[in-house]
Amino acid sequence: MKKKLIFGSIIIALIVVLIWLGKKNSKSPIQFETEKPFKTNIVRKTVATGKVIPLEEVEIKPQITGIIEKIYVEEGAKLKKGDLIAKVRVIPNEQALASARGRVNKAELDLNNAKIVYDRNKKLFDNGVISRGEFEGFQLSYNQSKQDVINAKNDYQIIQKGYMGQGGSAGSANTNIRATTSGMILEIPVKEGYQVIQSNNFNAGTTIASIADMSKMIFEGKVDEAEVGKLGVGIDIEVGLGAIEKKKFPAKLNFIAPKGTEENGAVQFKIKADVTLDEEYFVRAGYSANADIVLEQKDSVLSIKEALLQFDKKTEIPYVEVMTGDQEFERKDVELGISDGINVEIVSGVTEEDEIKIWNKTKKDDKDEGRD
Repeated sequence: MKKKLIFGSIIIALIVVLIWLGKKNSKSPIQFETEKPFKTNIVRKTVATGKVIPLEEVEIKPQITGIIEKIYVEEGAKLKKGDLIAKVRVIPNEQALASARGRVNKAELDLNNAKIVYDRNKKLFDNGVISRGEFEGFQLSYNQSKQDVINAKNDYQIIQKGYMGQGGSAGSANTNIRATTSGMILEIPVKEGYQVIQSNNFNAGTTIASIADMSKMIFEGKVDEAEVGKLGVGIDIEVGLGAIEKKKFPAKLNFIAPKGTEENGAVQFKIKADVTLDEEYFVRAGYSANADIVLEQKDSVLSIKEALLQFDKKTEIPYVEVMTGDQEFERKDVELGISDGINVEIVSGVTEEDEIKIWNKTKKDDKDEGRD
């Protein structure tokens, strides 16, 4: 009898153990973590790529055609208005030179004729044959002829040598190339011995140097058509330079192009912004730059991490799974607001108290982990 009782107890114990093991094995070893919505500030930004350039860049061009005889400065030099940059040696144009020489000869012939007339009428005036008024007319014509010879010779000398010769003042104006504004020389695209062409209505002329005020820089970049409508002149932006790490320069948008250009299938709009420089850094013209532009901002709004969102495969409606019990979840559709790429605003659908399933992050049962 005693053996039967012991055997029965063992059977009952085995049944209890089997029931407990069955219940334990029926429980899923995968446990989903949850996270509550929270309030935060969300800033939606875009990045415009471009470069920083001087606000104004002046190209220095010669007033005459010739050969660069001497360059007195180097790129990077700081100049004041009127400082000497280079000297040009004139190469006379043979056709223009021949024409100028012909004008000199004609002026000299006219002067000889005027002198003959003047001498003859002076004798008549001295003898009282003609009046003073008549004589002064001949005298004026003679003086004018003398001035015509001087002018013709000056024109000839300008074409031949680039200066008038008397005092050399005009020669300095024409052959000496000077800075027309104060600033830094960005580029000297010519060398000594290069031929240069003067600028006129038909020719842009040769650039001898470019000068800019490096204390006044602007950002010039492009934004996509989907974002340009959210921008406005006068908004504040931040400009980062590829050459200067971990430094942002404040800037203010001053121009948005009224017309876009198509690039690689997308329409881009040019923008410009005045950059406030820091004296600690020297910003060079042409540095590549990125501008952080705030498109939209909301403070203290109910948000969740974008990673918690799921989307209906058919309707693309966003939803989350909210905990209703121990590892039990219910789908809730949500209405979204703005997003910064990490957090997204929840307009409706959940509350701050809801526990939202982190569907792409799981953990194993603690006891299972202990067995591993």
